[in-house]
Amino acid sequence: MSSIHFDDLLQARQRIAGLVRQTPLEHSPSLSRLAGVPVWLKLESQQATGSFKLRGASNAVAQLDAERKRLGVVTASTGNHGRALAFAASQQGVKAIVCLSELVPQNKVRAIRELGAEVVISGRSQDDAQLEALRISREQGAAFIPPFDHPHVIAGQGSLGLEILEQCPDVCEVLVPLSGGGLFAGVALAIKASSPAIRTHGISMQRGAAMHASLQAGEPVEVEELSTLADSLGGGIGLENRYTFALTRELCDQLHLLDEASIARGIRHAYREERLVVEGAAAVGIAALLDGLIEPRGPVVVVVSGRNIDIDQHLRVLNGADA
Repeated sequence: MSSIHFDDLLQARQRIAGLVRQTPLEHSPSLSRLAGVPVWLKLESQQATGSFKLRGASNAVAQLDAERKRLGVVTASTGNHGRALAFAASQQGVKAIVCLSELVPQNKVRAIRELGAEVVISGRSQDDAQLEALRISREQGAAFIPPFDHPHVIAGQGSLGLEILEQCPDVCEVLVPLSGGGLFAGVALAIKASSPAIRTHGISMQRGAAMHASLQAGEPVEVEELSTLADSLGGGIGLENRYTFALTRELCDQLHLLDEASIARGIRHAYREERLVVEGAAAVGIAALLDGLIEPRGPVVVVVSGRNIDIDQHLRVLNGADA
């Protein structure tokens, strides 16, 4: 069992109240008709940096002491965490270094630089970028704030789960994008503390789903990082994973994997029916409903995790491409 508790989520929410937005919960008539129950979209895509990652990053930076803030922060990211950490650091007057692999889309690289962070490109995977971030942390003394496997990051993401419970008290199913597990673990901690009967669904892609492979193996394993529309869900969970693997194994009721065509349908549906621009990772909950993978017993909340898709890629998908 983890050392992260429900009280940590409550404290995180209070700590970041002035740093992040409480995002809206919007009813989806089209998905409600399809599912036969009310379906609500939790629009984390409306955070200031375009994704839920701002919650965990803000909570982690806020808990650094003055000396650690002076030395700065460093991280590795598939894009959204780096952007969030750069924003959170700038809000709190802290220098940020973000290590990215060559697979991170250029729109996300530019956005991080525009927030004033130093960007370091290293290797062909999230794991390569993380090794570089750890080296910088050792040599420069910067605080390493990982994208998911960190108690302050998980607690920050858990504030999203608290909002879901307040905005939809009768929720029966919660659909959460699943990658390294920081978002899933935080949200599921909040949900299960409220009612173990609420079902939690982790949604990922078939191409390089490291958490799924690790759960199948019974321990964290390395998985090749592959190009996918859901690029924010790429990367490993870390062979020394301390928190998110155990929490996901404990709190996930069902895990669903989607092919690229399904993710593309989710992106198209979000735009055409919901008037939302979303990235592939944020479309997976919608796609799971479109594919009929969920048999809901009552109201469904779908976490729409981010909007930071390359606009040219978005246009290609809208015009019928799967990748």
